[in-house]
Amino acid sequence: MRLNKYIASAGVCSRRKADELIANGNVKVNGASVREHGVQVEPGDVVAVNGKVIEEPADKIYVAVNKPLGYITSMDDDKGRATVAELVDDIPERLFPVGRLDYNTTGLLIMTNDGQLTYTLTHPKHEVWKTYVAVVAGVLSDTRIAKLRKGVDIGGFVTSPAKVKVIKQMPRHAVVEIKIREGKNRQVRKMFAAVGNKVQSLERTAIGDVRLGRLMSGHYRKLTRQEVEYLKSL
Repeated sequence: MRLNKYIASAGVCSRRKADELIANGNVKVNGASVREHGVQVEPGDVVAVNGKVIEEPADKIYVAVNKPLGYITSMDDDKGRATVAELVDDIPERLFPVGRLDYNTTGLLIMTNDGQLTYTLTHPKHEVWKTYVAVVAGVLSDTRIAKLRKGVDIGGFVTSPAKVKVIKQMPRHAVVEIKIREGKNRQVRKMFAAVGNKVQSLERTAIGDVRLGRLMSGHYRKLTRQEVEYLKSL
């Protein structure tokens, strides 16, 4: 396992922060300071961060969170904004979000201390379907739906074909279910903007076969054994 991933799996910090710790000489493997990225940790190796020996957690925790508006998908924020870490602060283990939801998007977010599962769900090669329900301004015409289903240019990136279904069309707005496989920054909002419909609200309702269901905003639930096994099989 890569050293930065091992540090993240132990709940010390994110992989990005782990890279900074390594570069700054704050990490030792078997008593020797390590500054190189890409170092592999083998079974039996002793890893220390800031002089404290760390290890991967024995107990893996998996929860589904219903992220409210106004929370950022981060463990801390230097601007003092609310973070998803606050939604699971009664869990002793340090959990990390799997992927991201932007500040104004609500809905399903998986959080875990399992680094391998995080890698599986966020790596582009796995292409896990994510389902969203969006309220968009105006009429979503058949022509626009066809464009979304084919793939649209969202600024230097052409999206993969999406699955799109209009749940309800009103005179001034539409309620739409959209499923995508990628996870580019603000991708769904950019996709609708590309065809001329501004997103007014956006909620993620499913990641693969794991569904938000009736989970209340700001609350979390532990994933079932079947859900965890399903996610690991992807």
